[in-house]
Amino acid sequence: MWQEGIGSLLLLAAAHQTGFLALLGTTIQGVASAGCRSLLPLNVAVVERLVLTLLFLPVAGLARTWDLRTYTGTLLALLTGRGCAYSYAYVEQFLSRLAHTGADESLTDAVAQWTWALWHEEHIQEEQEQEEHRTVFYVDGHRKAVYSDVLVPRGPVGKLGGKILGCRELLVLHDQEGHPLLATTHRGDQHLTMGTPELLQRYEQATDLVHLDYLVVDREGMAAEFLWQLHAEGRRVITLLRSNQYEDEGSFTEVGEWLPWRSDRSGTVVCEVAAARFQLPRPTQPGQSLALRVALIRDWRKLIVCEDGTGSKADEGERWKADLAPDHQQFWEPEWQATPAPPAPTRPKLIPVVTTAVEADAVELAQTYFRRWICQENAIRDWLIPLNLDTNHGYAKEPVVNSELVKRRRVLEKRLAHLHRLAAESRKRLRQIHASDPAREQQLVGWEQRQQALLAQVTALETSGQSSEPAFLAIKAQQLETEWEVHHRRVLLEALRVAGTGELKRCEQSCRALRHVLRQQEDLRTYEREMRELDNTKDQIMTLLKVGLANLGMWVRDHYFGESYQSCGWERLVPFFQLSGWVTATQTEVRLDFSPFNHRGMGRDLQELCQNVNNSGVLLPDGRRLVLTVGQRRRGYLNGPLANTG
Repeated sequence: MWQEGIGSLLLLAAAHQTGFLALLGTTIQGVASAGCRSLLPLNVAVVERLVLTLLFLPVAGLARTWDLRTYTGTLLALLTGRGCAYSYAYVEQFLSRLAHTGADESLTDAVAQWTWALWHEEHIQEEQEQEEHRTVFYVDGHRKAVYSDVLVPRGPVGKLGGKILGCRELLVLHDQEGHPLLATTHRGDQHLTMGTPELLQRYEQATDLVHLDYLVVDREGMAAEFLWQLHAEGRRVITLLRSNQYEDEGSFTEVGEWLPWRSDRSGTVVCEVAAARFQLPRPTQPGQSLALRVALIRDWRKLIVCEDGTGSKADEGERWKADLAPDHQQFWEPEWQATPAPPAPTRPKLIPVVTTAVEADAVELAQTYFRRWICQENAIRDWLIPLNLDTNHGYAKEPVVNSELVKRRRVLEKRLAHLHRLAAESRKRLRQIHASDPAREQQLVGWEQRQQALLAQVTALETSGQSSEPAFLAIKAQQLETEWEVHHRRVLLEALRVAGTGELKRCEQSCRALRHVLRQQEDLRTYEREMRELDNTKDQIMTLLKVGLANLGMWVRDHYFGESYQSCGWERLVPFFQLSGWVTATQTEVRLDFSPFNHRGMGRDLQELCQNVNNSGVLLPDGRRLVLTVGQRRRGYLNGPLANTG
């Protein structure tokens, strides 16, 4: 019987051999037995076929269940043992019911256990005996944009040029061979430093591990308290210093000998590395710092112009011709010829790779960090993204608190309270000034009347010629004292009036600012958008299935494909899984006769694949042996069959 995509049966057999199918069935049955049986189909075989449909959607070239509406292929039908593939409505209803039963939590733990058993369970004893050969784990975040009419938590989506968009945040854990061990889905504004400890603890609890103690984290995880927390848990963390945390080589201590690290094709050293130390201050604990070991890299391919800040502005006019001979500095002469200015002083770019480990070799430390591109970034690009990792599944939302609006509201409330306090204090001082004004004015009037009376007495005594009498001198002294008192009280009253005017202006400013803040609060309420958080349950289930499918593809590549395929990605393997051909089934075996490739090299690779699979004795889930052969290429003629010339 002719079938499309018979090569996908090899993936199905690999899922059976590695226990992935049993894992999915056991997990879903456990969820159903926990009181959610009414939401899932009662027939176990139907559940298994629906799970296989969700698992192999990327193999059939489908990004989401919605694409099943127009799917006419037979690949999914062949994998599920049906005459045709399930419809979109039926598969989407099953996925929704899985999400409502909370299957994502159980499935996350189960996938963590399976990936650890698949790649590391055989080597765990060796790693425990050889302490120096610990497995390195890589943690990074991946954001995928979500386009929604309502406001959802946002984050910088690197794939779209760092734009700030509504998105989902994925935390992905890889091992040192590039195998994706686990992925968890979070709201888009969650930072890597917040989700990494939870991811590590969850993976350790699921796999009964003591510690994932050797971690490589992206530069986004360069936070003092984050590193301190992981260091306190006994983990050795490797990351990069941010450019605003150091200036030059002088920022580091105990810089060792520079060793060649990388060379170009001609053998010229382009990167050097040296061991150093760095004290990372803790913002929450002033005076305390975290001691870091550093692999300081000098990249001679990227030169940075050194800023010379020693000269004054007066010297800038002379500096441009300082390298010229005295007889060549007369630029005003007609025969003066310009020559190129000397090159600006430069220094190589510094790349500081840091670790919280007590001791570290600089070359090994640099190599371990920069393997992150091979072990994680390239693995995400070559395996998870081709399996439609960036496709969103499920858009159910629920209202949540808008943290940004809460921050702005708190700032306005704090400003409002401050302005209320300033206005109240100004009004209090104004009342005190206004209350003291009448009394001071009455006192001034009394002193002015006394001054006039004493002045009249002095004038009368002077007119009568008694200015030399002792009584005149006493009255004159009283008159001068009264005159000074009047002047003093006038100055004091004027100062109070000036102070009152200034206090009135300050009160007016506070009240005016108060109205502006109240206006801002009203605008905030008017234009406030309700934030809704995405329900990530569906997306987490599909992400885990994609992680599982990626591991199955890697396992098949490592066990059955030739050496030329050992570093390839999903897109190079998928033509083999989508091959068509003839299926011949008996009680003991299923024989697949592949339609060969037109490419001669891929045809040889297909022959080698069939030989490796047949020698390995691969079994399908029903216990029958899988046998692969390559058939003859089907020939056709443009002008119909050849005429009989005999």
